[in-house]
Amino acid sequence: MAATGRTTTGVALALTAVCAAALAGCGSGDTGAKEGARGEGAHGAKKAAGAPAPGNRVRLIGDGSTAFTGAQPRLPRAERLKPGRRPPQFVVFSWDGAGEDSQRLFSHFRKVAKKNRATMTYFLSGVYMLPEGKRDLYRPPRHAPGRSDIGFNDEQGIRDTVKQLRGAWLEGNEVGTHFNGHFCGSGGGVGEWSVEDWKDEIAQAKSFVKSWKTNTGTEKASPLPFDYDRELIGARTPCLEGQKNFMQAARELGFRYDTSGVNDQVWPKKKSGLWDLSMQLVPVPGRGFETLTMDYNFMVNQSGATSHGDPAKHEYWGDQMRDGLLKGFSRAYKGNRAPLVIGNHFESWNGGTYMRAVEETVERVCTRREVRCVSFRQLADWLDAQDPQTLAKLRTLKVGESPKQGWASFLSGRPAPAPKGVPGAPAAKR
Repeated sequence: MAATGRTTTGVALALTAVCAAALAGCGSGDTGAKEGARGEGAHGAKKAAGAPAPGNRVRLIGDGSTAFTGAQPRLPRAERLKPGRRPPQFVVFSWDGAGEDSQRLFSHFRKVAKKNRATMTYFLSGVYMLPEGKRDLYRPPRHAPGRSDIGFNDEQGIRDTVKQLRGAWLEGNEVGTHFNGHFCGSGGGVGEWSVEDWKDEIAQAKSFVKSWKTNTGTEKASPLPFDYDRELIGARTPCLEGQKNFMQAARELGFRYDTSGVNDQVWPKKKSGLWDLSMQLVPVPGRGFETLTMDYNFMVNQSGATSHGDPAKHEYWGDQMRDGLLKGFSRAYKGNRAPLVIGNHFESWNGGTYMRAVEETVERVCTRREVRCVSFRQLADWLDAQDPQTLAKLRTLKVGESPKQGWASFLSGRPAPAPKGVPGAPAAKR
């Protein structure tokens, strides 16, 4: 499937201009700086689906824009890895600035995920829940009221986005945040924000989600079926800027992970109290370097700052991104089994070739044996359930490196007892 021209329903994303201005990209880092590929690099996950909350557990929050409905359906129970067993191959597909517009890419990729037994993370931009006519309600740090580098929405666009968010969450997907105005670079960009600026921005992002009914004059529509204060546990910053102060703010607000950095394909560790689930560098087939696992970064390496490159090269560029992601997957799957983290946007750059690349990647990896295509929340849950000694040992494996004596020997040591209450812990003695 290839997306075509993006028309507006208010969500009209201005990301091309924003990213081009930053040129570090919406997934900045090294767009082409890692020399030398490291060679060639699974499904059987048990979905412990939770039952939907009984009707009497629905509790409206505030104006009824959101509601507490109990435990999220279809959220797998994390279990400790048994001694001698190789870890599953986790793959995370995530979307920056998630919103439903006239291209219907949000709804499309929900179908793709369901068809391929995958769940994903949708990083919602708060301003996509705020109508243009009420833009002055947004008070961005270090900018005038009503300013946003990606615009706002209209009421129909908000209703369409709410519908997709509701369905996505009920299917077991995660709703994170991409904050609001998407300010990059100098002159008040997020890289210059203080810890307090980030806290203010996060509070506003939550408020637009929790008051979309009031702001659109909607009364009868169903609420979003989650408490956003509880649901929101992670984020990706605009252009991957401002990570240090954001992480401090996020830790103080109870977030559990961040994915705003650039890393190699190795097992994650905690950074400033949060799981560092950064995107990663993968080979660019036919080129002598690696780039970030994001549509924008492949585009910059192929057509520069423009998203309207030579149409004759669109198919090749999409294949190149798909094959780069597959090479990254293969070297992890056959090697150290480090989670593969992929980030994208709902866009139509270079004729939608990157949307095709992502879809074909989902189809080729998510139904494979021992592969789990999960959200960041599910990955963080699994990491939290593991023996710290096991994770430390996994982190000794380099990119594409498999244990020399095999997994059974590598992870055969007796693990430390699981903390009380953690999945996999022995039952308490009576």
